[in-house]
Amino acid sequence: MITAPAERKLFLIDAFAVIFRAYYAFIKNPRINSKGVNTSAVFGFTNALLDVLGQERPSHLAVVFDAPGDTFRNVQYPAYKANRDETPEDIKRSVPLIVELLRAFDIPMISLEGYEADDLIGYIAQHAAREDFDVYMMTPDKDFGQLVTDRVRIFRPGRNGDGAEVWGPEEVCAKFEVQHPLQVIDLLGLMGDSVDNIPGIPGVGPKTAVKWLATYGSLEAVLEHAAELPGKMREKVEANRESALLSKSLATICLDIPYEVDLEAMRMGHPDVGMLNAQLEALEFRTVGRRVAEVFQGGTVAAEPERDPGSERAGQATGSRGARKGKEGAAGLGQLDLFGGGPAGAPVGGGTEGPTGANPAGDAAQSPAWDRGLKRLADVPHTYTLVQDWEALHAALAHCMDQASFAFDTETTGLDARNAGWVGCSLATGEGRAWWIPVAGGPWSRDELIGALRPLLTHPDKTCVGHNLKFDLQVMRAQGLEIGNNLWDSMVAHYLLQPETGHGMDRLAEVELGYETIPIEALIGKKGKEQRSLGDLEPADIREYACEDADITWQLAEKFGPQLREVGAEKLAREVEMPLIRVLADMEWAGVRLDAGALAAYSLELESLLQDLQDRIYEMAGRPFNIDSPKQLGDVLFDELQIPARLKRTATGQYPTGEEVLSKLLDKHPIVSEILHYRRLKKLRSTYVEPLPKLIDPKTGRVHTHYAQTVAATGRLSSSHPNLQNIPIRTEEGRAIRKAFVPRDAKHVLIAADYSQIELRVAASMSQDPGLVEAFLSGHDIHTATAARVFQVPLDAVDREMRSKAKAVNFGILYGQGAFGLAENLGISRTEAKEIIDAYFAQFTGLRDFTAQCVAKVRETGYAETLLGRRRYLPDISSANANVRAFAERNAVNAPIQGSAADIIKVAMVQLPHALRSAGLSTTMTLQVHDELVFDAPLEEVEQASSIIRDVMENAVSLAVPLVVDLQTGRDWLEAH
Repeated sequence: MITAPAERKLFLIDAFAVIFRAYYAFIKNPRINSKGVNTSAVFGFTNALLDVLGQERPSHLAVVFDAPGDTFRNVQYPAYKANRDETPEDIKRSVPLIVELLRAFDIPMISLEGYEADDLIGYIAQHAAREDFDVYMMTPDKDFGQLVTDRVRIFRPGRNGDGAEVWGPEEVCAKFEVQHPLQVIDLLGLMGDSVDNIPGIPGVGPKTAVKWLATYGSLEAVLEHAAELPGKMREKVEANRESALLSKSLATICLDIPYEVDLEAMRMGHPDVGMLNAQLEALEFRTVGRRVAEVFQGGTVAAEPERDPGSERAGQATGSRGARKGKEGAAGLGQLDLFGGGPAGAPVGGGTEGPTGANPAGDAAQSPAWDRGLKRLADVPHTYTLVQDWEALHAALAHCMDQASFAFDTETTGLDARNAGWVGCSLATGEGRAWWIPVAGGPWSRDELIGALRPLLTHPDKTCVGHNLKFDLQVMRAQGLEIGNNLWDSMVAHYLLQPETGHGMDRLAEVELGYETIPIEALIGKKGKEQRSLGDLEPADIREYACEDADITWQLAEKFGPQLREVGAEKLAREVEMPLIRVLADMEWAGVRLDAGALAAYSLELESLLQDLQDRIYEMAGRPFNIDSPKQLGDVLFDELQIPARLKRTATGQYPTGEEVLSKLLDKHPIVSEILHYRRLKKLRSTYVEPLPKLIDPKTGRVHTHYAQTVAATGRLSSSHPNLQNIPIRTEEGRAIRKAFVPRDAKHVLIAADYSQIELRVAASMSQDPGLVEAFLSGHDIHTATAARVFQVPLDAVDREMRSKAKAVNFGILYGQGAFGLAENLGISRTEAKEIIDAYFAQFTGLRDFTAQCVAKVRETGYAETLLGRRRYLPDISSANANVRAFAERNAVNAPIQGSAADIIKVAMVQLPHALRSAGLSTTMTLQVHDELVFDAPLEEVEQASSIIRDVMENAVSLAVPLVVDLQTGRDWLEAH
């Protein structure tokens, strides 16, 4: 890649291609700001732009937009791009924000009515090349391959941390298997383009088109030699001659357009510092602001790596600051005219006129202008005390003891709370007042320091405030001190307020307090061999960083408390989520024993099964091939075995072979079933059977999963290292994984307690549907009772098929499933599925009305709510995009039900440890998976513990129908389940 600065280096950015790519890069974990606005597209586009500015350093740059309205291609072919979904609302809202940012960057924007951005880019690129420019067309769009020359190249942005690619003539020819870039047009004309709804010649895919072009050279030549083609292909070509010529015309980027190129207007200018700073502040893009400052100081800046927005801890070994790098978002700036009223064809915003006065780049280099309005430690009054003698320690602890609550934070040498070295702790009791108490550097031993802290940290009437307190609880437990205060976690509090956003302390400090925290890299350096540990530093070097942690935690907690009261979530926080922190910490600490020998034996068994499956697949295919290669698999299934399927090769030249595709072909050939079985076993072995033994802690001999309390917007817990939520249990092979989870020794057994159909029971209670309520009150099997009502037959006349359909509808309704989804699930026609759903709602009108009310409530308030007051905000409920709106509507129904079920099991989890201890039992809760709890119980306690567990779980909350718990015991989890 060319990175040296050049006087004649032009970048032309295909605006919407990059915007859409940025938006969908975050589709699974969108970046949501503090006001609930999705800013994925703005964030991704801005970072892509900064990558170019910082790394490629162009002399000239312009951003090219598609103008609103139809183009000449729509006149030529009205169906052109007619198959595209409506642009998502979040992208529509993002474009004006991007336009304003580009104006602040002083970057020209170009559009031309009646033409696409492709045409403008192509025309400008050719003009600039003639003027001795090196031109880079920044786009992921393959159509631009036809424009590539020695002076005009495609610049394809990187993805998931990969570097960008630059395609010249050699790369284009290799990618498309053509002899010259211009043949890309012929290729598209022959095979069509489903993305743009270009028809091509039916039945002609990339392989065939490439073969013909290698033989004849062009589409026109193929048409001229159609008589030489074999039977059916000759017929297809001759019958679709006009379609092929039209397709080539549509795919050809127009290089003769009424536009006057002004390259000087595209010369890089200087940003408007004030405007850009205000916009980045409003967008809450502080890390982007720092990148901007560095870029315009002349440096080369790499994009900051994305972190898991749901992670409770991220970054370096910093103690419990946890998840400091969270999601950035936008603050919902007003709607703007896409092109600002500028004349079509003229640069809009940007241009050559820059701000007058001081050089903005120079200003940025010498002052924190890019973070204007964002305070730092030097800007605020504070008293941060380094405690290094007994007198100061007693004074700090006495002051904290006089307060009702105090903030507490630990600093460690690593992220494994059980095994990390404890460096020290910090305390705070008000804004700007904190103490740093190091383990080393004082006159005390570690045990003496723990003894001094014990009265404060075990006082039952004091409230310990923290951020990710679960980590601190375990750090102190490893030192022999059990924190016994009431707990209040600012991370958990923010999760209740804004469940969809990030909850890292650094992010919250910026968004909620307008404050930039000290980065850990300032203390220990950036990643690499030279990076140090906090344990390597002098206590004085850590003082400000550690005290700031406690100080900011205190300030956040002070702010979130009133907000929780305002939204009616204070009781949920105080009685459920905050006490749950201690319960989860205890469960993580206890861990669960894993039979590594059984897993090793099972791995060998799976290896043998996989070998047998591979041999059978090879025999059915008629030859060996790489089953794990989608391309080779597709060739075997659809070219060699000729399995009938209406599939077209993708742009990379391979057939789609995903599970969804293959599942629909099970009746077409026996090899499909074997391949799906092969994939399941291979995933099982690589995801669970082989990795699980590696997660056993050598000190405890147990697996200690991490429970995340602030990830799932529904309120459910999630787990990692290992992820217990996704262990497959529907297949015999998957269930065998549970067999490896065993009690601590031969004197213990596992008790598995599982809520029976809890979400259906919640739905019955919330909807007050008479039919559902009656079915649960009568104790009948709910799916049989439902089938009897839907199919209008007596209970004893319900057969297995009827019950299966009723079960599918029962659970499908909870997730907003319609006729299409039910038809796919049951393998029936959409008509039959609709008839079943209509009959269902005719019998259960209360549930029908409830689902409608759920959607209506979200439209009115903007959020769905559980029985205990947990909110989930759904801003897309009014989206003009049907798919986006439908997804929000499904969540409007599901969130109250699934969220209430999550609340109920959390209530039980909070109550159970106390109930077991009060009875004098040592039975321990070790695992939580969805609606199931697993306990490790001494043999002599099983009967009493089981009775307590059942009683607590079934009475956790009061519903209109009874809660029922299925409870079993066993020598392993599978037997107990």
